Amino acid sequence: MPSLGAEAQVIRISDRTSGLPVVNVAVFNRAMNRSVITDQDGKASLDIFSPVDTVFLQHPSYKRISICIADLGKTGFQVFLDRDVRLLNEIVLAVNRWEQEKNEVPNKISILSRRDIEINNPQTAADLLGIDNSVFLQKSQLGGGSPMIRGFAANSVLLVVDGVRLNNAIYRSGNLQNVISLDPNIIEQAEVVYGPGSVIYGSDALGGVMDFHSLSPKLSTSNNIFFSTTALTRFSSANNERLGHLDMNIGLKKWAFLGSISYSSYSDLLMGRKGPDSYLRKEYVARIDNRDTILLNKNPLVQKSSGYSQLNLSTKIRFMPREKVNLNYSFHYSGSSDIPRYDRLIQYKDEQLKYADWYYGPQKWLMHSLNGNFEKKTGFYDNSKFTIAYQNYQESRHSRKLHENILSHRFEEVDIFSANLDMNKKLGDSLTAFYGLEGIFNNVTSVASGENIDNLTSPSSDIPVSSRYPDGLNHYYSMALYSILKYNFNEKYTLNTGLRYNYVYLHSTIEDNSFYNLPFDNILLDNGAFNTSLGLVYRQNENSQLNINLASGFRAPNIDDVAKIFDSEPGNVVVPNENLEPEYSYNIDLGWIKKTGDIADIEITAFYTFLENVMLRREFDFNGQDSIMYDGEISKVYAVVNAGKARIYGFNLDMKLYLSSLVSLKSDITFIKGRDNKQLALRHVPPIYGGIHLLFEKEKLNANLSVLYNGKLSNKNLAPEEQSKSAMYELDDQGKPYSPSWYTLNLKTAFRPNEKVSIFLGIDNILNYRYRPYSSGIVSPGRNFFFSLKYSIS
Repeated sequence: MPSLGAEAQVIRISDRTSGLPVVNVAVFNRAMNRSVITDQDGKASLDIFSPVDTVFLQHPSYKRISICIADLGKTGFQVFLDRDVRLLNEIVLAVNRWEQEKNEVPNKISILSRRDIEINNPQTAADLLGIDNSVFLQKSQLGGGSPMIRGFAANSVLLVVDGVRLNNAIYRSGNLQNVISLDPNIIEQAEVVYGPGSVIYGSDALGGVMDFHSLSPKLSTSNNIFFSTTALTRFSSANNERLGHLDMNIGLKKWAFLGSISYSSYSDLLMGRKGPDSYLRKEYVARIDNRDTILLNKNPLVQKSSGYSQLNLSTKIRFMPREKVNLNYSFHYSGSSDIPRYDRLIQYKDEQLKYADWYYGPQKWLMHSLNGNFEKKTGFYDNSKFTIAYQNYQESRHSRKLHENILSHRFEEVDIFSANLDMNKKLGDSLTAFYGLEGIFNNVTSVASGENIDNLTSPSSDIPVSSRYPDGLNHYYSMALYSILKYNFNEKYTLNTGLRYNYVYLHSTIEDNSFYNLPFDNILLDNGAFNTSLGLVYRQNENSQLNINLASGFRAPNIDDVAKIFDSEPGNVVVPNENLEPEYSYNIDLGWIKKTGDIADIEITAFYTFLENVMLRREFDFNGQDSIMYDGEISKVYAVVNAGKARIYGFNLDMKLYLSSLVSLKSDITFIKGRDNKQLALRHVPPIYGGIHLLFEKEKLNANLSVLYNGKLSNKNLAPEEQSKSAMYELDDQGKPYSPSWYTLNLKTAFRPNEKVSIFLGIDNILNYRYRPYSSGIVSPGRNFFFSLKYSIS
């Protein structure tokens, strides 16, 4: 059979809605004896086919089509595919570290594709997680975003980037803003796995796992150098956002390089006009003539001292010496400016602003990682991969109270080393085993000093200040091995079961004990845990699926849990607790997915989680005292303790109605309740929330008119940690803090006039409401106009 010869053409396959390339499309002839697969640029050479052949294009998430090669010249060898909304067999990676069809997985999983990210155009990686509205986002300041999943947050949910866990030994139990270190403009796909993920990921994966996959370097599919580049700019009115992004790919046959840079700058955030007056920023502190002065805010809608900027850099090098060997080196860097801690800057004491200064210093994160994938069937494995990584994380806190002259500086630095080895082996037609090893080491350095702002010639080191963590040795080790079995009984039933053993060792020493006279100078924790999972999938047909999943999880105390001293809220201080033990969770999920052709999609998941030895911040006696002096203020003593038992339960409903071939209506709602054994509310359980979206999707145009809403949380349903934060909440008729309900009306559009240009326009909070999501310090943006322009060449 003749081929296309020297003038062979390359087909390029893209998503009809977004115009993005579709990877792993099978292109085959009618006899099915010739086939190729599209690469990461959606391209495949057709030189093995005859010009008169009819080829079929097939992908799990798209409608299958056929086309004659002779007709491809009319379209410039460009083909667009339409998504098949009826199919359940999307590919996921986060569940067992290997590609697996979603219809074999018993967990609830949200998949955010490159297409989803492009169309929604989020400002930060935190906003990216909020695209499908199943993850609740808390923000203490503009430079923040703490994901809450099923009543868990911070160090009880896990962040993973390119197979490397980001959680480290100083991830705190309070709200955590580290996810903004990631650049949303280079994320290829993000997956959120709901419920315990400890069998695969170990400690911290109680509420869920957020798994990010950044762009991969693309190799050339011909003898020519493959080159592509993307430039993106974005402006938002509410915070005067100015973003510039550039990425570039150079691909050879065996080598490929990818580099990217993003810089974003944000001014003080503007809140809405309609809402509680207590949210207004009526005054602020300025330093004038070397004195603290409280000034009236000329525009109380402007949240003074909330702006910041951030730089992200990324480099990837790919080497593929032969077809079944793939090596990747990755470098990621993120560095911010100072980030004002807005929720502290609005606190009052004795009817005056409490702080003159409170800001995070530049938050810096870098990661080097090397990943190798090998496809070779042996007696021990069919596929194997290793990932070794080094991370360095730096953060600092700087605070000074009103009219005081000592500015406290507290610096933390963490070095993180990790290594993973993962393998799979097909043990028969129906049975596949996944197994691996993991090792992690964290070293934490914590120092502090004071600066006399009235006498800058005085060395900071002459003014002693207590460090956040012990000033001696701070080591954290974790070692684990795991195994998962997937068994397909037949076309309808799949069983997944797994087992993991994790050993965690923590050692912290205190050299200078003069600040608080702690009754110990050495903290040593030595813990091990087994975790299991058992899940069953029943596929009634290709459009309907029932899931049940049982899983256990655990979280070992880290250095932040057992060893820190800090003021958690006005008048309270958290002290170390050397007797802290791991907490354990036991979870059951029940899920039903139904896709009824072009009529509707429905997915509902209910869950119940039982927690044992739950770690919570509660009142505590310190050397027989319930209050101590901290930073010049008498403060009530708290500590993270094992508070007994707790339970969390709830459900999530996602529904999409297809009103026509172009218009659909999507709705989602999440309800969660959680109490400890004293019937006290749990801090990271948000009120009921959800959204309704009217969607228009055409070849070159997308539009999303949405209503997002958040229910009310009364004072009696606020966690004890939240009830003292009157500066962040509205007051009820009895003068007690509560979280009001709110909703917003929003419009987003994406227009793609050609394959190179994409234009994004929209308005958030059209009605200009003033609202603050549950537990947040910063007030959300008022009416916000945004514009983004993207230009791509490949």
